[in-house]
Amino acid sequence: MNEKKLSYYMNKSKSIIPNSFEKKLRIAILGSFTLNGLDETLRVKCSEVKIGCSTYVGPYGQYQQEILDHTSNLYKFSPNITFLLLDVRNLLGNYFYFPYTVSEDERKEIINHKFDELCNLIENFKHNSNSKLFLSNFTIPTFSPYGIFEMKMNYGLQEMIFDINSRLKNFAKENDFLYLFDMNRFFNFYGEKNVFDYHQFFVGDIKISLDHIPYLAHELMGFIKAVMGLNKKCIVLDLDNTLWGGIIGEDGFEGIQLGPDQKGRMFVEFQNILLSFHQRGIILAINSKNNFDDAIKVIKEHPYMVLKENNFSSMKINWNDKVSNMKEISNELNIGLDSIVFFDDDPTNRELMKSMIPDVLTVDLPPDAAQFSKILSMMNDFNLLKITSDDLNRGKMYSEQRLRNELRQSTTNLDDFLKQLDIKIKFLHPDEFTIPRISQLTMKTNQFNLTTKRYQEEEIGQMSKSENYLVGCAQIIDKFGDNGITGVYIVNKENNDEWVLDTFLLSCRVMGRRVEDGILSHILMTAKTQGVKKIKGKFIPTKKNKPAEDFLKNYGFTKEEDFWIYSLDNEIKIPKHLEMSLQ
Repeated sequence: MNEKKLSYYMNKSKSIIPNSFEKKLRIAILGSFTLNGLDETLRVKCSEVKIGCSTYVGPYGQYQQEILDHTSNLYKFSPNITFLLLDVRNLLGNYFYFPYTVSEDERKEIINHKFDELCNLIENFKHNSNSKLFLSNFTIPTFSPYGIFEMKMNYGLQEMIFDINSRLKNFAKENDFLYLFDMNRFFNFYGEKNVFDYHQFFVGDIKISLDHIPYLAHELMGFIKAVMGLNKKCIVLDLDNTLWGGIIGEDGFEGIQLGPDQKGRMFVEFQNILLSFHQRGIILAINSKNNFDDAIKVIKEHPYMVLKENNFSSMKINWNDKVSNMKEISNELNIGLDSIVFFDDDPTNRELMKSMIPDVLTVDLPPDAAQFSKILSMMNDFNLLKITSDDLNRGKMYSEQRLRNELRQSTTNLDDFLKQLDIKIKFLHPDEFTIPRISQLTMKTNQFNLTTKRYQEEEIGQMSKSENYLVGCAQIIDKFGDNGITGVYIVNKENNDEWVLDTFLLSCRVMGRRVEDGILSHILMTAKTQGVKKIKGKFIPTKKNKPAEDFLKNYGFTKEEDFWIYSLDNEIKIPKHLEMSLQ
């Protein structure tokens, strides 16, 4: 990955107006060392993904005072995200250089004390702020005063750092608001001799060189995109010279480069990385100008083809232009074009896609295919703060969707199609398993979403415990498989007579099956049994939620000023093709 110079970001940041963006974010940066340029770089990178970012940078080295003082400027700024970046020299002080002047037991006690201090700091932050906290772990130093004998020492310098990193990881697992940024991996990847510049360290306590601040910002953007629900869902791939070397129509089945030889290995490795992404929930699709029979033969029969037919949720292998194919893939999968990443070796195809569908993230690939795997693995667009069971099963779910499409094409009308699907809706209560998925859907669902309100896990948890809200989700199952949790509703119990639909959304994965009518009827029935007289709802239009525009009207709500109203004296319509149950 080639990053721009820090000077570019410093200059560019001067012209950014955060309020000009629809999405807003407040980021606080605290550190135990100098981080000049990081806030400017983050603001520019946020603007590139249409986030208006305001930043607060804590005073040099005063992160403890900022966190412990509940009246500090940090809390007055009220960040949504806080990055706390610490370094190992600050953690250990003189023990970094002289760890063996004390006994093994004393070294363990030092780490115990430092860990307790950090936990106390984190607990204070949690008490004083609603921000998510992203804390760096500590770089395991290559330096040791004992040199090669370090590996023989009991609880030596490197083991001390490994120990506190392990404890922090376990602590983060127990706290939903806390996440670890792997600073140790960052140093390992870019190389300590590159990231740590002694001259800059001596001049200004700079422990990440100015040249590498943009790379650090790139890593941190992975967290920001995840918080803002900007993660990509789908990778669309060309075939010739992308998934294999050569051109199948010219080189033939035996002539393409794919296998254990030097050139073939780079494509096998790329496919392995893609398959690993697919297994954690990224959808794969094909957009290739090719003879279908030639290409599908490779996918089905080539002994070194890692990705198989069932790994692709859509395959557009034809001689149509790739822009039209891409739009068809988007429609077929029911996902937005801005959820798609496009890999194609041909620069002409890439430029066409960029100009015609700028919402698609088209990756600039170099001529050297050996770089493909590195580029994919370094992308920060696929991160999630939590990977749910629905994410892990997404690839399988979209493969099942192809079977539904085939059934739809074979039936004469929609009603017959829906009856044959045998759709079941299970209504689930919010708990430790469902709350992450509920939050995830509020963050990223754009099309069938009445209000597009975004909620973090902590907010969903708070509402689910409140008597003033009804929070629930819907799991959709049919004859072809389990679609997972794909519907969410949050109802504000405004008073005993009227409830308000705060949030009502449906994943694009199950649109077109009238399950939204079933979910709404469940809400209405619940309200009626509790003596409620009316349900009120709003449709707040955005650029993407057109599919939900007429939902309330078509169900039978009537418009009164800013609200759509449904009187519970009316009949509640329950679709006959749905089987519904409360779990």
